[in-house]
Amino acid sequence: MIKVEVSRNKISIKGHANYSDYGSDIVCASVSSTVLTTINAIMLICGDTISVIQSDGNMQILIQKENDITRKLLDNMIRCLKEIEINYGKNIKIREE
Repeated sequence: MIKVEVSRNKISIKGHANYSDYGSDIVCASVSSTVLTTINAIMLICGDTISVIQSDGNMQILIQKENDITRKLLDNMIRCLKEIEINYGKNIKIREE
């Protein structure tokens, strides 16, 4: 299961959805696409507002500076992940602090 933990200054994404075999898992692909598109957009527009730590299928997005654009993009990412959770609740859980 993918576990997403959201706090004011950090978003952690951990695990594997286990919806299908590794490499053909549509839930993992959807989550990865959503998260990476958001990170790339933030880095392109205002790259100094976040840092990203990635290791062994785990990712942390650390918010370094508050910025309206960064906050809106991250909020949109969380909304998109919640839509995935609605349809695949056995494979992704989102917890907000």
